[in-house]
Amino acid sequence: MNDTGCQHEQGAPGNVMIECLKRIIREYQNLESPRGLLPQRVAIGSLPGKVSVVTGVRGSGKTTLLRQRIHQLIESGVPSENILHLNLADDRLNWLRHENLDLILEAYFDLHPQKRGSETVHCFFDEVQAHPHWQLFIDRLMRTEKCEVTGADSLLPSPEEETASPLSGRIVSWEVFPFSFREFLDGKGIESDGPLSTKQRLTIQKAFEDFWQVGGFPSANVLDQRQRIAAHQANWKSILTSIIEHHNIYHPRTVIDLAHWLVDNTGYFYSVSHLTDYLKSLGYRVRKSSVVDWLVAFENAGLLFSVNIFSSSPTRISVNPRKVYCIDHALAASVSSGILTNRDSLLENLVFTALRRVTPEIFYHKTKTGREVDLVALLPSVPGQERAIMLVPVCALLTDSRVKQSEVHSLSEAMVELAVAEGTIVTWRTDKTILVGFGTTQVLPVWRFLLEMEARTT
Repeated sequence: MNDTGCQHEQGAPGNVMIECLKRIIREYQNLESPRGLLPQRVAIGSLPGKVSVVTGVRGSGKTTLLRQRIHQLIESGVPSENILHLNLADDRLNWLRHENLDLILEAYFDLHPQKRGSETVHCFFDEVQAHPHWQLFIDRLMRTEKCEVTGADSLLPSPEEETASPLSGRIVSWEVFPFSFREFLDGKGIESDGPLSTKQRLTIQKAFEDFWQVGGFPSANVLDQRQRIAAHQANWKSILTSIIEHHNIYHPRTVIDLAHWLVDNTGYFYSVSHLTDYLKSLGYRVRKSSVVDWLVAFENAGLLFSVNIFSSSPTRISVNPRKVYCIDHALAASVSSGILTNRDSLLENLVFTALRRVTPEIFYHKTKTGREVDLVALLPSVPGQERAIMLVPVCALLTDSRVKQSEVHSLSEAMVELAVAEGTIVTWRTDKTILVGFGTTQVLPVWRFLLEMEARTT
């Protein structure tokens, strides 16, 4: 028995388990509201008959977002007793993985019997994926109790799991990323909305130098370099461990080595055949289908993302390599070997994550002459208009005339082929407009690009 009064053994007497849950429920109800944490510009809410699920990579701030929502409800007059908040990954609740989650309701209504059926109970379940049958429990909860349910999940369900889910069609997802540059500025009290004065621009540029080093994970924001690298590496290991456990992977070292190869090659091309051969060269017996499954698992965990060539031809997509990006440029810098990762590849990774906040439909483009445009994004549709295509080459420095000519030429070819009137080249500091034959090319410093892209999400 631990200090909560819970017995470790599966199958402990029901009254003991209920008392354990009651203690932990009371503890969560008495948690202080989060203070002094960086604000996220994501506002979660609730819709009648729907389950709100906050998704995102482990460590991105989902728990803080839930607690902020709880604080908002209490501030609006909801009694704290009407809040049922539990983290299902709490070590003290490990035994609950083998029990019926209805025990949670039994414990809660033991504490507050007058609430049942008469008042709305606001349920918040963090790390819901820790219990294999959480969707069945929430489905039953929504059907039988007067409640609103919000969950947080570090591992997105596969399309097959989503289709078979008892909650199919009733989940509203809120995707959370590590802090954006604008949220980073908010945390430092630096104004970044609206027109900027010269002084504000200089302040923001200086702040970007810090953001470039620390990235967006909240746990790394207040640490020195050595501590930050350690925190990133611990989070990386934690994410991989959760993937391995969730998917019951029998050869974890294979998956770990694959993830390290991918993060070492951030912004570069790969093929499944090459990855399979690489793992075999390390002595692993692995099939291509397993590699494909692991790539999907990395993406579902919000850790590593793959990008296809921009094409409507399934054949062309299947025969061309893919590119890989990490959820956070500073995380990639902290866990990669540094052999291939450099400022250009990390800058491209940062631009990818800014686009990914706006749309999941991101590609790269090869022109008919073989020139590459690093990133192509299909922006969300606007009523009455066709979906806009955004072409974004990334080049840290355009000071070399040959590099500039090559980047502009590649972009111009793509603009003609895809009938796009405006392109954007993201650089480290250059800020100018270039007129090309087919349209206009905006050359933007990365800090400005990040702020302009985030404006599209608000």
